Amino acid sequence: MDTPETRERPIRSFVLRQGRFTPAQQRAFDLHWARYGLDHSGEVRDFDRVFARAAPLVVEIGFGNGEQLLHSAQAEPERNFIGIEVHRPGVGRLMNALAAADVGNVRLYNHDAVEVLEHEIADGALAEVRIYFPDPWHKKRHNKRRLVQTDFLERVATKVAPGGRLHLATDWADYAEHMREALAAAPSWRVDPRHAAESERPAWRIETHFERRGLRLGHGVWDFVYERT
Repeated sequence: MDTPETRERPIRSFVLRQGRFTPAQQRAFDLHWARYGLDHSGEVRDFDRVFARAAPLVVEIGFGNGEQLLHSAQAEPERNFIGIEVHRPGVGRLMNALAAADVGNVRLYNHDAVEVLEHEIADGALAEVRIYFPDPWHKKRHNKRRLVQTDFLERVATKVAPGGRLHLATDWADYAEHMREALAAAPSWRVDPRHAAESERPAWRIETHFERRGLRLGHGVWDFVYERT
C-alpha cells in the first residue's frame, strides 16, 4: 500500500545479503567490538576523543572485507580512519585482521553510511572520503539505488573540510559514466589538481581481491579524485 510513511522512506543503496557468518567473525564482535566498534548513537562524535589524539580523519564507505582499509591504516599511520559497512561478515573479518596486526587508528560502524554521515560526523570534520566499488545496481530500473548521486555528494561535501578529498572507484563502465555526471553536477567538488579527472589507480589504493575479480571478467577500472571547493 502506498502510504505517506512508505513514500517518505529513503531509498536504500544496499540490500542486507549477509551470507555465512562464521564463528570466527562472531568471535570478532565478542572480543574486538569494544576496541574497534562504534555504535550509531544519533549524536555528533568527538573523534579526537575516540582516538585519543588529533589527526586527519578519513572515512571509507562500504569497505567490504576490509583489505583496503587495513592497508590504509598501516600505510598512513598519521591519519585516523573510520570504516562504514552494513554487512557484518566483512566487519568481523576486518576486526580480526586489525586485532592481529594491533592496528590502533581505525574505528568501525556496522551501520548505514548515510545515517552515520548525517548524525555522527560534524560538518567540516573530514579530510577525505573514499568510496571504492560500490554496488553498481546495473539494471537501469535500479540506478536510483546507487549510492553515488549528486545530492549524496553534496551531503558528503558538508562533512569535508575545504581542500579535502573525495576518491571514488568503480569497475563498471556505466557506473563510471554515472559518477562523471553526478560529480559534474555537484558544485562543491572539483577535479583534484594533483590528479587527472580520471586518474590511474593512486598509490594509496591497492588492487583488491574484488577488483581483480572484475578485471578477470573484462571490466575496466575508473578512479575519480576530486577536491572540496
